[in-house]
Amino acid sequence: MKISVIEPLGLSEAELRDIAKPITDRGHEIVIYNDKVADTESLKKRVKDSEVIVLANMPLKAEVISSDEKLKMMSIAFTGVDHVELSACRGKNITVSNAAGYSTESVTELTFGFIFSLLRNIVSLDKVTREGKTKDGYSQNDLSGKTFGVIGTGTIGSQVCKIAKAFGCNVIAYNRSEKEDLKKIGVEYVSLDELLSKSDVVSIHLPNNKYTKGLISKEKISLMKPSALLINAARGPIIDNNALAEALNEGKIGGAGIDVFDGEPPLDTNYPLLKTKNTVVTPHVGFATKEAMVRRAHITFDNIIKWLDGEPQNLVKF
Repeated sequence: MKISVIEPLGLSEAELRDIAKPITDRGHEIVIYNDKVADTESLKKRVKDSEVIVLANMPLKAEVISSDEKLKMMSIAFTGVDHVELSACRGKNITVSNAAGYSTESVTELTFGFIFSLLRNIVSLDKVTREGKTKDGYSQNDLSGKTFGVIGTGTIGSQVCKIAKAFGCNVIAYNRSEKEDLKKIGVEYVSLDELLSKSDVVSIHLPNNKYTKGLISKEKISLMKPSALLINAARGPIIDNNALAEALNEGKIGGAGIDVFDGEPPLDTNYPLLKTKNTVVTPHVGFATKEAMVRRAHITFDNIIKWLDGEPQNLVKF
């Protein structure tokens, strides 16, 4: 069986082949591409004659998926799958698995990195310190005692709730369903509007889909406190980012930490959130720690093994 890894997975080829050894020991061929291509024809060549393909967060169109007549399984080395046109898998009995859970620790830690950077003005104060200046004119604030709002209490959101509680925050949450284990530690579920109006910190942990796209609209942002921080290490389109940029520049909210945007970096230098006050931005790195890349590879290849054994796991519904 031919298995094609059609984009880099953040590890060396030697590391990937070591993790995938249980598959090649069964006699299966693994082809690994160590560079990224975006054009349709090149991708068609990479998937050609593959029974299984592996990709991470590279957009994959239905045209490419449909071109591989032998394709039986797709192992997506990512949590979200909105970058893949899964409609092409319908009716062809193609199994699709994702790498859910690989980046829980990494995204959670970046979330709090954003929060402390903003509360303590770390990025700005690094610059002024190097210029021989002092903290004068820059605020310093505790996280402890703040009301911390978590939008989405899936795996990552739940972890954020628990850590926020450990920092001494009053944690409130919004989700379609409520988790009893979070309620037992004092997390209170409230409406989205109540969360936005009460929170000193709002952290988003939702997938991007037809229900969540544009959820944090201009109207919703207007409900937030003027001092509140908005953190997004989930998916960019969940927020109306033009409205967020406007709110930041007009002082209608206190600051933002943003790892995800309307498209993947590199961004146009005129992108609104690159011109805003009190904002820390990173080029979609929440998932990308070395440890997460190792976890991701193990899950991705284990998904293939489980599928080969007739016990598919981490199945994506579409």
